[in-house]
Amino acid sequence: MMGLTVSPGAKALIFDLDGTLSDSLPVHLATWKKLGSSIGFVFDEQIVYEMTGMPTIAFARKIVEDNHLKIAPGELVKMKHKAFRESVHLIKPFNAVVAIVKEYHGKLPMSIGTGASRESAMLQLNQLGLTSFFNYIVTADDVTRHKPETETFLKCAELMGAAPPDCQVFEDGILGMKAARAAGMMVTDVRPYINYGTWTLS
Repeated sequence: MMGLTVSPGAKALIFDLDGTLSDSLPVHLATWKKLGSSIGFVFDEQIVYEMTGMPTIAFARKIVEDNHLKIAPGELVKMKHKAFRESVHLIKPFNAVVAIVKEYHGKLPMSIGTGASRESAMLQLNQLGLTSFFNYIVTADDVTRHKPETETFLKCAELMGAAPPDCQVFEDGILGMKAARAAGMMVTDVRPYINYGTWTLS
């Protein structure tokens, strides 16, 4: 199988973060499970795969509802962010995708379009040493209609001064790919090119 490539027609590149540039899903899974153990719920891994691309508050609402917890979703989000901050040093880059970023830095405008909070996105980009490669970073805090809606990616295109059909989106999430297609952008599914890790926090 050939490696990841940039389309000859692409004039701007947009990258999802979690699961695309950052091998963060094992950390997210482990922190959710750790929280579940501490406050009394069993975390269903399936919702990560179904809801990847959505903001943490959406996960928190579902967990609270499904488990009949007596905690406000906003409080659960704060606990999750704290646990993630403590473990962010464990994340690794997906080198196949990062190679595209480094190859096209300075050649094409590039942005991040993520369902992560700005805090989480900056923590990860700093940890991976990638912050300076991107012209713009659009997070869950910057939009009101998250993936699978098109707002995240359309905002990236607007900031880069690129027409949506000229943008190539690199994504791992079903909701993100749906959003990119709905925005009329070129979509590259990175999943065949990367190896996902699986482990738990001690």
